[in-house]
Amino acid sequence: MIDKKQAISAMNQMGNDRVPFFFFTDFLGTKTWIKPISEIQPNEIEFDFIGANNQQLNEPFTLEKRPLSRDEFESSYQYVVDQINYGNSYLVNLTFKTPIESNLSLEDIFHLSNAKYKVYFKDRFVVFSPETFVKIKNGQIFSYPMKGTIDASVPDAENVILNDPKETAEHVTIVDLIRNDLSQVAERVNVTKFRFISEIKTHEKKLLQVSSEIVGKLPNDYPSKLGSIIYKLLPAGSISGAPKPETVRIIQKAETYERGFYTGICGHFDGETLDTGVMIRFIEKEGDQLYFKSGGGITSFSDLDKEYQETIDKVYVPIH
Repeated sequence: MIDKKQAISAMNQMGNDRVPFFFFTDFLGTKTWIKPISEIQPNEIEFDFIGANNQQLNEPFTLEKRPLSRDEFESSYQYVVDQINYGNSYLVNLTFKTPIESNLSLEDIFHLSNAKYKVYFKDRFVVFSPETFVKIKNGQIFSYPMKGTIDASVPDAENVILNDPKETAEHVTIVDLIRNDLSQVAERVNVTKFRFISEIKTHEKKLLQVSSEIVGKLPNDYPSKLGSIIYKLLPAGSISGAPKPETVRIIQKAETYERGFYTGICGHFDGETLDTGVMIRFIEKEGDQLYFKSGGGITSFSDLDKEYQETIDKVYVPIH
């Protein structure tokens, strides 16, 4: 692991030299693992940014979760709501860790899950994330903030979530935050797609999630500034909130654990294109216990019971 300054320097140099590399960071970007692809050993890390599973499931998949109680959730939730009502934040991403039991190993889950961004690191954690952080390609930077989740079995689910005042406010806030973030590193930043629906299949149910697309133009020398660009944008707006500095302080006081690499960023540079994902949908091993880390955005429109249920619903693995 290296610190932020070292990571920026390494990424800038490899970007300038067009050296393919892979990296991941913790939530705040203070710790980074990064290596040229040519130097990665087979037993160090596995990643897959294509998304399809590459093994057959030969036995029924089981996942038992032991979520925190509603009272425990309410204590942190109420602190966040109070901070929003005081005007210290507009949106706070509040997360928790849930003890789970599964008949599959972290490596099994990596190979069997279906997700856009998959990472398996040294029997410490596995990620199967649907969310892009940014993609840098041909002088442009793209971001796809994902905010808003609903059970697809809800009658008329797509219209329900698209017309929900709380979900709309949350999504608008994040889109505005990401647009402002990208404006720090790019010109002509525009929202090119607003609130489109994607479907995610899990071992339990289908979920609908709402995303937008934001695009900006980078300076001509952007390859030599890849690290500077990425770390200028951390932490990701969709898993922190707005405004960022004060919201991060609220998160650190409200949450009952350390996020670590959960909600950090993972990325692959192939020599031309940099593709990065937000490390949500995250299982970590602590001793012999597995923990699934999940959460959601809290606004002044939030409902306690709905937010509690969303945190539990997001404890899933996309194996189907």
